[in-house]
Amino acid sequence: MSQQSKGIFTVGITGASGAQYGVRLVQELLNQSYKVHLVLTEAAWQVFKEELRLDTSDRNRVLNELFPSHLGQLHTHDLHDYAAPIASGSYQTDGMIIIPCSMGTLSGIALGASGSLLERAADVMLKEQRKLVIVPRETPLNQIHLENMLKLSKVGAMIVPAMPGFYHLPQSLDDVINFLVGKVLDSAGVPHELFTRWGAERR
Repeated sequence: MSQQSKGIFTVGITGASGAQYGVRLVQELLNQSYKVHLVLTEAAWQVFKEELRLDTSDRNRVLNELFPSHLGQLHTHDLHDYAAPIASGSYQTDGMIIIPCSMGTLSGIALGASGSLLERAADVMLKEQRKLVIVPRETPLNQIHLENMLKLSKVGAMIVPAMPGFYHLPQSLDDVINFLVGKVLDSAGVPHELFTRWGAERR
């Protein structure tokens, strides 16, 4: 029998560099018994192939490899499936995290375009005043990028740039990834033990 879900999160993974962040976040939520509605853009699958060196010709197999034993808690949706429950504000979730978030997706959300299920689900978070955490990954940032982030911040979104800290003295790439994902989970109100907090060793 599957463990009862702690809650429900929507997660979007776009084609921005940093697919590892999105994968680790979903793994952590599933490990903590959250139900996850996952939406991946076509560009995200391309990044999976280039950055994670995965054969994406069989997408179901990829999901099985990345999230083994958790498929009962993981629900994936086509990018244009507007009949998905997360497209409606009447479907209750604890929030949404887009990690990493491309500037194209960020722009669509800032405009309220709802040009895909991912954008629509984010719009639902804003109109229902639920948690929306956006993890932009781009550098350098131009004025359009910055104005779109400011616009979303003003209407309640939390902007958590993919800027890992190094005061915890990471020893591996996994440490760097865990730190950033941990900061994102902090913003979403999800407890975790992905990194040692500053001052914890002094207690």
